[in-house]
Amino acid sequence: MLFNSFAFAVFLLIVFAFYWLLPHKYRWWLMLLASYYFYMSWNFKYVVLILFTTIISYVAARLLDSQNDKRKKKVILVTVALLCLGVLFFFKYFNFVSDSLVGMLGVFAIQLDPITLNILLPVGISFYTFQTLGYVIDVYKGGPAEKHFGYYATFISFFPQLVAGPIERTRNLLPQIKQKHTFNYEQATYGLKLMAWGFFKKIVIADTLSKYVSIVYDSPQNFSGFALVLATLFFTLQIYCDFSGYSDIAIGTAKLLGINLMTNFKSPYFSQSVKEFWSRWHISLSTWFKDYVYIPLGGNRVGKLRHTMNLMFTFFISGLWHGANWTFVVWGGVHGVAIAIENILVPKDKQKSNGLIRWLRIILVFVFTSFAWIIFVSNSISGAWYVITHWWLGIMSPESYLKQGFFGIGLEKIDLVFLIPSLIFLLIYDYISLKTDVILLISSKKIFVRWVIYIIIVVWILMMVPVNNSGEFIYFQF
Repeated sequence: MLFNSFAFAVFLLIVFAFYWLLPHKYRWWLMLLASYYFYMSWNFKYVVLILFTTIISYVAARLLDSQNDKRKKKVILVTVALLCLGVLFFFKYFNFVSDSLVGMLGVFAIQLDPITLNILLPVGISFYTFQTLGYVIDVYKGGPAEKHFGYYATFISFFPQLVAGPIERTRNLLPQIKQKHTFNYEQATYGLKLMAWGFFKKIVIADTLSKYVSIVYDSPQNFSGFALVLATLFFTLQIYCDFSGYSDIAIGTAKLLGINLMTNFKSPYFSQSVKEFWSRWHISLSTWFKDYVYIPLGGNRVGKLRHTMNLMFTFFISGLWHGANWTFVVWGGVHGVAIAIENILVPKDKQKSNGLIRWLRIILVFVFTSFAWIIFVSNSISGAWYVITHWWLGIMSPESYLKQGFFGIGLEKIDLVFLIPSLIFLLIYDYISLKTDVILLISSKKIFVRWVIYIIIVVWILMMVPVNNSGEFIYFQF
């Protein structure tokens, strides 16, 4: 059940109505049943996996809470980590590891056929696995273990953020699930406005760009020159609007139920460094790796060489989290190298500036992240290398270079008519949001002004729905 579907609209309307009609003591039942129904709408049989992960982590946390022996606590933690990550490995990485091992042995003239499994990747498995692990690690470190299994199961399966985050922390979401809520009109309307903005980014921008990205990156060898540049730029904008759009819809949906999820994006393309980019992009994942991988390894409290190794390891693992392909590993490594270089060349007190230097840095980081997305979106390392080595062909004839790019990917004028103003709108929104909450800002305007903006956005979305035939969100595959 996609957020951008009629089925979800009906589902949410029913859940919203019953949630506020039911007494507080029954609401967790409704949220749990609704969340499991939501998940089973993707693939009924894979509900067993989330239930298994939930039970294992719940039991482990209760055992940790009652155990004082440090050695036994460590055994419990390692056991539950192996079980949860084992499920993730089996469904997401088994074929990748099998193919990689066979490929490595082939270098030494050892020929074997890879063992592959014909299984589908369960939607959201990377997200809820990390959420359960974060909870267990918190309990291991001395945090409280939730005794009520229903509350805990609802925390893990909470449908707005189940399949693509934000990856919530226990201290934020679990207490809210247990808390008695009263309907707040301002919070609910804020949620609806945030959802509308998320749908705008997904349907109007991301889905329009996706067809051109697919045309080029499905067969990059058929293109060269500016077509590759244009497709890369389109993907840079597409993945941001697609994923941040999902996060906005998820956060807005939760607000309709009186629950506040963590912010997952903060205008990342206005970052002045790669390090700042990762403090603004997919914040729930970057902070998860920081707290549960980077800092336990020693973080920056060690020597420079060890610090760099900790940084690189964290980004390699982060890249692998995104998918079972060497492209993701290399993509993560490229970001790790960039931050390591920044740490060496740019002192902490000079990593931000104002005026012209600020904008030059923003442009530089945008170009770098766009370059890195080439590796991310490509189907293989060789495909990424082709794009990197062929984007400049014909650049010495600028007019021909640009025309071949636009005509080469079949860019339609009607799409440009919608894209140009929508991208300008996105740019203005993100820039203003660096200093203030845009939704609250619009809400403070006179009724005529704000309703004109609301109507334009809603009509814009409705106009583009049949045109783009909106599909799955990109991060569902992770």
